[in-house]
Amino acid sequence: MNRLDVRKTYKLYIGGKFPRSESGRSYPAKSTDGEVLARVSLASRKDLRMAVEAARQAQAGWAGLTGYNRGQILYRIAEMLEDRHDTFVGQIVAAGAKPRAATDEVSAAIDALVWYAGWADKFAQVHGNLNPVAGPYFNISAPEPTGVFGIVAPDAPALLGLVARLAPVIVSGNTAVVLASEPSPMPAITFTEILATSDVPPGVVNMLTGSTEELVPWLADHGDVDGIDVMGASPQQRKRLQEGGALDIKRIVGLRGSVVDRSPQLIGAFTETKTVWHPKGR
Repeated sequence: MNRLDVRKTYKLYIGGKFPRSESGRSYPAKSTDGEVLARVSLASRKDLRMAVEAARQAQAGWAGLTGYNRGQILYRIAEMLEDRHDTFVGQIVAAGAKPRAATDEVSAAIDALVWYAGWADKFAQVHGNLNPVAGPYFNISAPEPTGVFGIVAPDAPALLGLVARLAPVIVSGNTAVVLASEPSPMPAITFTEILATSDVPPGVVNMLTGSTEELVPWLADHGDVDGIDVMGASPQQRKRLQEGGALDIKRIVGLRGSVVDRSPQLIGAFTETKTVWHPKGR
């Protein structure tokens, strides 16, 4: 029998829930031939503020988990992404990629999650150390999460770029507020459905779709954001994010390198080093 397809309305992902934008606005996500694939929420300043609040509330608990626990959760995300492999391939193809390239992108995103999951309980050994000092003391440095990070996700590759920038942020205990790709938002918001069913605590990752140009100044100036990954931002947006970050000394990451860099050093870029002194026993 004849029937109309049920078109999905993609919502935001804030604090583990899927709210519509408080503004009620949306915009069409289109294929390369102009077909409207779905309506996507257009996030507002209030939505961003709520996302930062959710990230802040979740940060201490997420950082308090062991690296082993965080690694298990990242691996679970990879498992769920593998299970929905064909869905993401279809979305990436609709955005203009060739089927083989789309398949390779989804596979690379899965592999990146597994790779970072393996580093969850090991990166501290790379970035921490016992410092040599002259005196009866131990001097020990260890990495700690910076806090709440804003991420401007790359427009392309939409899925792999998102995963490659998000995984090193959260693996060390940071929480994230992500501005998804504006022209290709569907992989990002579909990815949040995986996060919601992968044991990721509410608020660890918050996803906003909409106008990056509109959201960037509010992210740059928000006083409770500790750092921003600007890799996916345009040159003008990077300048604005750096100017806003200078007001309250936000850490700015992503000014150099590649969208899909994969390195334990990248994990370190999202951490702060704490150094402690401890007297040696007699």
